[in-house]
Amino acid sequence: MKLGLLLRYKGDAGGPDIDGVLEAERLGFSSVWSGEAYGTDAVTPTAWVLARTSRIRAGTSIMQMPARTPACTAMTAMTLQAMSNGRFLLGLGPSGPQVVEGWHGMAYGKPLARTREYIDIVRQVLARQGPLRHQGEHYRIPYDGPGATGLGKPLKTILHPDPALPIYTAAIAPAGLRTAGEVADGVQPIFMVPERPETVTEAVLEGIAKAGRGKTLADVDIAPFVRVKMGDDLQACRNALKPEVALYIGGMGARDKNFYNDYAKRLGYEEAAVKIQDAFLAGRREEAVAAVPDGLIDEISLAGPAERIRERLAVWQAAAKQDAVGSLLLADPDPAAMRLIAETVL
Repeated sequence: MKLGLLLRYKGDAGGPDIDGVLEAERLGFSSVWSGEAYGTDAVTPTAWVLARTSRIRAGTSIMQMPARTPACTAMTAMTLQAMSNGRFLLGLGPSGPQVVEGWHGMAYGKPLARTREYIDIVRQVLARQGPLRHQGEHYRIPYDGPGATGLGKPLKTILHPDPALPIYTAAIAPAGLRTAGEVADGVQPIFMVPERPETVTEAVLEGIAKAGRGKTLADVDIAPFVRVKMGDDLQACRNALKPEVALYIGGMGARDKNFYNDYAKRLGYEEAAVKIQDAFLAGRREEAVAAVPDGLIDEISLAGPAERIRERLAVWQAAAKQDAVGSLLLADPDPAAMRLIAETVL
């Protein structure tokens, strides 16, 4: 099982926490990941990390597909791949309707169909087997729709990229997990319970079977986000992690379209998910945080004293032996927690 670090850069002066990244590299972490919502972009911090390191890989988790054409993403990936000597990892995702339509001004449409087309185009560019052509529902290359000049010409990149560049998607809903198994090299669920890996792996396996390329679960890097808070007071550690979990389950989406809320219900926390969302959408944030069950935090996070974290890591390692987990992407570990986890896992 590999370890990754979530960068969590929020636009602070001086750039991302490079000391934490260098410590992760020294400890043997395999990757660092940078995300985006509607603040900092994912690419710039990733480039910063790649420029300041020599061994660790760095990826986007995730680049929002509606923000960029597939060809633009392919150019970015090829450039970072070349500049970093092959250490770049490409993470993509459709994001959600509130961000896609409210921030990027694009129709949300059919996100999974868009994902399949998008990755197909990126892989075509990377493979460089001929000029780029794609005629789909979301993308037409060369463009021949309304307003086209008719002068569009199929082009082949002038770079010579490595076509094996890994592509990850972010997913937690069954349909998204199936798509990941079908078209991606890895998937990043924002929550996962290692005792119940089938909530992720079952759909991924369905996607692998649909693709029919002879892959197995071992060929897909299942890389869940795992929040970390180490300390002697278990309850205080749990409470420190609850606000972000409440934000996702309660507020990251509309009442009738919140993927994280739906996932919490599938994990067996249906009553709590309803309470969290009701309170959050009504503006009662403290009540929403208080409604996050301790049990959910215990299952999806690494919280509490060092010995307890070691015990939870053993459960994750057992899931890894079943190929249900390939990497743990750690959110907000302090240096002591990073060292403890690396000593236990690596």
